[in-house]
Amino acid sequence: MAVGWKRLIPSSSPYLGAGNYRLDAYSEFLPAPLLGWKPYDAWAFPPSEFSEDDPHGWQVSQFEETLELQPGLLHVGKQILHKLERLIDNDTSTGIPKLDLQENPYWPAELAAEPQLPHEKLVTLLPLALSRTQDDKGRTPWTLFGNSEQGPSKAFWKSFYSAPKKEIPVEEGIHFFARLLHAVYGETIENSKELLQAGFRILREPEEELPSWTEPLTIGDRASVAKVKYLLTFRPFGKLPEAIRQAYLTAKLCLLPFPGSLTFWGTKLYQKLCEELPHAQQIPLLLNIVRHRGGNGLRVPQSGFLHEPNAEHPHSHHRGAQVKNTYKRTHRWDKILRDQDELSLIGREHKLTHVLFSTIPDDLELYDKPMARNVQLWFEDGRLLLDGPNASPEQLKKAMKTVQAGGLFGYRFLFPAMQVGKHTVYWHRPLVMYRNAQGEATLLPNAPMGYLTAYDTQKPKLDKAIELWPRISSHPLASVALALHETSKSHKTNVTVLNCRKLEEASRLMKHKPLPRSFAQQLLTRSRGETLDLWLNSLPNEALATEVRMLIEPVPQPLILKKGAKVPASLTYAKSARRSFELDYWKTISSLSEGMFLNKNNADIVLDETTRKMLPYHDRQLEPLSEHLLAYYRKKVSSAGLKDQVLIGDIPFRWRTDFDYSWMGGWLKNDEGAAERDLIVMIPGKDRSRAVIMSDHYDTAYMADKYYKELGGNGARMAACGADDNHSATAAMMLAAPIFLEMSKKGLLGCDIWLIHLTGEEFPADCLGARALVQRLVERSLKIHLPGGKTKDISKVKIQGLYVSDMIAHNNDHEKDVFQISPGVDSISLWLAYQAHMAAEIWNESVPVWNKDPEREGKPRGRRSPHGGAIPEIAPFLQLNGQIRQPLDPKSTLYNTDGQMFSDAGVPGVLFMENYDINRSGYHDTHDTMENIDLDYGSAFCAITIESVARAATERPE
Repeated sequence: MAVGWKRLIPSSSPYLGAGNYRLDAYSEFLPAPLLGWKPYDAWAFPPSEFSEDDPHGWQVSQFEETLELQPGLLHVGKQILHKLERLIDNDTSTGIPKLDLQENPYWPAELAAEPQLPHEKLVTLLPLALSRTQDDKGRTPWTLFGNSEQGPSKAFWKSFYSAPKKEIPVEEGIHFFARLLHAVYGETIENSKELLQAGFRILREPEEELPSWTEPLTIGDRASVAKVKYLLTFRPFGKLPEAIRQAYLTAKLCLLPFPGSLTFWGTKLYQKLCEELPHAQQIPLLLNIVRHRGGNGLRVPQSGFLHEPNAEHPHSHHRGAQVKNTYKRTHRWDKILRDQDELSLIGREHKLTHVLFSTIPDDLELYDKPMARNVQLWFEDGRLLLDGPNASPEQLKKAMKTVQAGGLFGYRFLFPAMQVGKHTVYWHRPLVMYRNAQGEATLLPNAPMGYLTAYDTQKPKLDKAIELWPRISSHPLASVALALHETSKSHKTNVTVLNCRKLEEASRLMKHKPLPRSFAQQLLTRSRGETLDLWLNSLPNEALATEVRMLIEPVPQPLILKKGAKVPASLTYAKSARRSFELDYWKTISSLSEGMFLNKNNADIVLDETTRKMLPYHDRQLEPLSEHLLAYYRKKVSSAGLKDQVLIGDIPFRWRTDFDYSWMGGWLKNDEGAAERDLIVMIPGKDRSRAVIMSDHYDTAYMADKYYKELGGNGARMAACGADDNHSATAAMMLAAPIFLEMSKKGLLGCDIWLIHLTGEEFPADCLGARALVQRLVERSLKIHLPGGKTKDISKVKIQGLYVSDMIAHNNDHEKDVFQISPGVDSISLWLAYQAHMAAEIWNESVPVWNKDPEREGKPRGRRSPHGGAIPEIAPFLQLNGQIRQPLDPKSTLYNTDGQMFSDAGVPGVLFMENYDINRSGYHDTHDTMENIDLDYGSAFCAITIESVARAATERPE
């Protein structure tokens, strides 16, 4: 029988069968991050969270603990101690709300009436409910959910176990109490005997499970407290024996933890709400912590009270300090770098009711959606109004009408906690803090770590949790890198630590084999021209350099050069390193972007009068564009003589949402049937049971400078030409087709190659086609629809990997000749990135030889066309810097593309994208035309993407 974390891993997928894997747009519902097990898990390497030889452990990296969790605990703890200070000052206007203290057994009248507690050091052993969540930038930060729903004491006592019924050594437990008493009260204690002599005792509750070594320290209700100086108890102050209460109030006894720190579990409102919302006990503490994005700390979602005045509720009364009627929206298209704090940079505040429920076009602008699916709402008397993550469209509509009618409503934004299989996982971690002699909030280092609980996601039962214990996993490189971080917080040090983290993660995913030197170099964040050797030599100490070198092969491996050949062997460059290829690439992009296809957004056309007046005609042209693409492939397949072997068709589906968007003509089309479709071309390889996917998206975005008035627009939603975003990728697939067809005909493909044009990546559809494909892959329900109404079931084919290209033909003016290879989180994704890296290496080594050709030798570097559509003159081939940007790399833009959908579900994948410049002209505006296409850069990048796919389809992951 499975034990520990293995109980979380499904024996078979629970998502098999059409309709069993719902995947909403992340702009409409940010789901839980899926850790430890992915729905599409055909090729997964054992995840970082688990270790085969530790069935009851949950691995947490040393980097997470030092860079994220410890700063987060201190940040949250300071706010909590500030509230508790106000509590003992009897200042509820800036502390715990008075309503939360009414009939609260942890803060009875006799305690509230005592204005002076001079001996009180505000010691907290307060268990926080933490988990990892997903945000709109593809990050999965540790997040505060509030105080532990398991009660005030369980996490603390579970800290002294390492597995069910397995106690940690007694010395470790005694040492913690000795350190605590020394730090807070100056006591010097070496062993359990001295702990007893110091007057330390424990008063337990009947239901508490304590380690056996605490027995000599435990007293009963009737015991004398004359010699007790420090009493550890989680019992409500109002239920303590009279002698203990009086000893505390007269400063003869110190209670650990501070009684006021337990008030979060005594609030009547949330005890009532727990009847309908099992985790509502987390809320009282969360309400006292300000919103924080995470990053270098814990993510803290906004919570508070929403006041919509009406005749019955003209004022918010006692909840006034907790009323927060506005919200700063963020989205994946924010012009903010991934490692920046968007909350401090975004100035706009939106009315909360609009944020939650409004579908009015002007409220949504170009990139927003209602957020009600990521919020929980309740009435001020403790009745549940809305459980957003589990709400139906009808429940959303009912909640909207209730809020609009007015009243006072509690809320918390809820981004679901991490899931393993069908279980939701929380870490209950004690916050051990105190007020030092200078009155400062101080975090006790190396405090008890608590434990984790995993609940059935659909039917959580708090008393039926699967229990795990945190393990801070250590690696020599991490230890040395973080020691450097302790001595310096400079930008250079932070980059060095990030590089160490990236190399360590790559090593783990490559099963601890030495990283190829060229690959390791491209993983690094480094200055232009800085090589791996230069970076290694610049490391600040030999200990760090030694640990890094242990991960990397000592000598670079040369590329394969066949006898008599001048350039390394490749699969496709004989076809793509040509002027004719460049010309075809330019002409294809031009015809797609500036030809007859204009309204190419899935919402087209938007039915407001402003937009209608601006458009020359009022039909969505995704349909004729898709027919154009299918006709192109049929022609190429016919020319290759493979009509009977290659399948060409589509994957139709309906665009469905929880809210009504009837002002979008494209959305309305789906009332009549399946109006959306991905396009697919199946090119056969030797092994038909496997496939490598090459994909793009063939829709285009609305133009910001046509919509936003501050940019010169008038509110019209008009689709961009999309030369770079994303016809540069569509053209690459079109040019790849004849190359792959020839390889198929010659028997050179080890497995199938599927060319899949995805629809609806841009807003408001938001990864629509990718989500539809992922659903069918996970459900094993994928079918290709063929001409004549025929279908073919292709659900049994395993996807060996996917390359999705999004914007590949604009060379960044500020950092030229760079592109990103951004893999997903798993080992096969990194293998795919390695294939792409090798494709780029072969290209770059070949370029000097190719450029000796008379038609290129001596030519100046390529330039953009001065006349937009005019073909640029021939120029030397470019060598491109293909940077491997893992998910933890702040410059990875996987999150802002269809690639995120595949990675989250467990489909191995890589994003190809240019060196993304969020502030450039030509992105989501009227300048996304041929004027911003760099032919030398784009055709080289295009060739590398084709070679990468070919390599992945002729080899197999180990």
